[in-house]
Amino acid sequence: MNDLNQLEKNRIIWASTRSVLESLKFKSKRGGKKSKSHWTLFEKLLGIFVFILKMTRYYKIGLGNAMYNDLTELTLEYKNLPKELEGYKIIQLSDLHLDTIAKTEVYIVDKIKNLKYDLCVITGDYRKNDNGRFVHVINPFKFLVQNIFAKDGIWAVLGNHDSYMMVDYENELHPLKFLVNEDVIIEKNGTKLCVVGTDDPFAYYTDKAVLALERAKGDFKIALVHTSELHDVASEKGYNLYLCGHTHAGQICLSGGIPLITHQKDGKKYFKGMWTDGEMVGYTSAGNGVSGVPLRFNTFGEIVLITLKNKI
Repeated sequence: MNDLNQLEKNRIIWASTRSVLESLKFKSKRGGKKSKSHWTLFEKLLGIFVFILKMTRYYKIGLGNAMYNDLTELTLEYKNLPKELEGYKIIQLSDLHLDTIAKTEVYIVDKIKNLKYDLCVITGDYRKNDNGRFVHVINPFKFLVQNIFAKDGIWAVLGNHDSYMMVDYENELHPLKFLVNEDVIIEKNGTKLCVVGTDDPFAYYTDKAVLALERAKGDFKIALVHTSELHDVASEKGYNLYLCGHTHAGQICLSGGIPLITHQKDGKKYFKGMWTDGEMVGYTSAGNGVSGVPLRFNTFGEIVLITLKNKI
């Protein structure tokens, strides 16, 4: 990882910038446009939607869907994969929103307790709201990470629903570590597995996120970003794997999984599941929790288990 003193300095600068954006409720975009966030009307419409559904059997169905997580197992084949990474397993969690549905962390732990994996990554969004208090999710988050057993660590990034102050709880969330425009090198018998995590580019973009992706080096590089919005940078810089979430695979979809809202503008290719950009493989997780309303229709949450293989 980066030099400790420099890491502390970088985090102080980053926290100062993001604290201002959070307090002003500004969304900072990669394109240079900044817009103040207005969710009042959207939240009112969601409230009306939920009120109507509660008078029907569909609310119970949607709630049941939201509480369920699939196990998605992927085998990714790479040309010239270092032999030290043959069979390497990565588990991805995303969009936990631990205060939306009670005991979400318990359901996840029960689902993963018999899985074997080397590395765990979590790609952002730990609370329901995108502002206000967050300390109420620390204990369930702590329960979750203390029941994840990954010999190469648990590495996480922030999403647009998270506060910059969550990073101050790293000690309580041990063994989890946040990557805030930072990288870590995991050595496997001389092979350098590089994991890079950026700050959320959906609402809190700065050029530091791009710089973090550009400067990292390793024999196999993994990008952890809350959204798919930096896929082009990662692909250009030779990343092998890009893991993100944010969209919930639409969460509330029409028949056939057609989303009503994805909250991303990268196109249909990137809103869920596996995709490619050049030689890089990407995966947009459907997430583990739900946002806005505790419901899912025509989609489920997922725990993603990835196995790396050498392409023969």
